[in-house]
Amino acid sequence: MTAIELPPLRILIVEDDPMMQLGLEQSLEDYPQLTIVAQASDGYLGVEAALKHKPDLVVMDIGLPRLDGIAATQQIKAALPNVRIVMLTSHTSDTEIIAALSSGADAYCIKGSDVNRLVAAIAAAQEGATYLDPQIARRVVEHLKPPPVNTNVGQLSGRELEVLKLMVDGCSNPEIAAALYLSPNTIKTHIRGIMNKLSVDDRVQAAVVALRTGLV
Repeated sequence: MTAIELPPLRILIVEDDPMMQLGLEQSLEDYPQLTIVAQASDGYLGVEAALKHKPDLVVMDIGLPRLDGIAATQQIKAALPNVRIVMLTSHTSDTEIIAALSSGADAYCIKGSDVNRLVAAIAAAQEGATYLDPQIARRVVEHLKPPPVNTNVGQLSGRELEVLKLMVDGCSNPEIAAALYLSPNTIKTHIRGIMNKLSVDDRVQAAVVALRTGLV
């Protein structure tokens, strides 16, 4: 996978499995831009740590003691709306996935995935995008609101269709840029054009339209 560029980010890890905590810490050591400012082992402590340290991003498990990750995400987002939250979990039921995203999570990754996929999720969330692990993206689509009836799906250019396919596959903007040999700014321009033509507000809705209309 192509190397991902990241700005300096302060990270809070909320995970109750000590071995998973250690594994995340060791994996993210390869990215000097990422600084782990604190770790918490349950949802209540996660919320307290977020309020205390005000991290840029939280890596959040769902199955936490005392207060689960979905409720913790809701509380953190209510108090610190600019904090990005990446769900990293083994929970892959449709109900939990939709609940996690509805709680305000910015990204959803599956435990056991390559660390580069987690970093891609962090990069996407930091940019303000919604990231879904490719393993679950297509399942989520069925639970999201239907796309607008009048969409200009036929007006997408060939390049916009290429970008849209990579968006559906869960690629971040830097990954799309690398795959198509284009600059990140050009990719952002294409994504804005795609959203305008499809009459949607974000990447997830764009993916819904793409899959339901057979664009990709």
